[in-house]
Amino acid sequence: MAKTNSYVIARRKRIKRIRKKIFGTTDRPRLRVFKSTTHIYAQVIDDSKGHTLVAMSSLHKEIRGEALQGKCDRAKKVGLLLAEKAKSAGIESVVFDRGGYIYHGRVSALSEGAREGGLKF
Repeated sequence: MAKTNSYVIARRKRIKRIRKKIFGTTDRPRLRVFKSTTHIYAQVIDDSKGHTLVAMSSLHKEIRGEALQGKCDRAKKVGLLLAEKAKSAGIESVVFDRGGYIYHGRVSALSEGAREGGLKF
């Protein structure tokens, strides 16, 4: 059954509002963030083709094996690894899509990690 509480409905409205303005192209794909209560997920998406080019999450074996403290540290590591994968796929710059979340905490840690890894946005 789909979630229908007021927070989820408000987030879906924010996502629609953001997606009106942000569109990932082949030259500059969209970096999309999703976070659950325990994990964080990020994808680099080419909206013109409808394909996910690169994806990374805190469930990845490279991150799970490390002794990182806190969710923000894991999010930063996800950003670093995502940037490495994107660079090897030939992606230099992206458009950041925060997924309806405020730019704070894990979302900002992921973007900082991606910037440190060499992505431009």
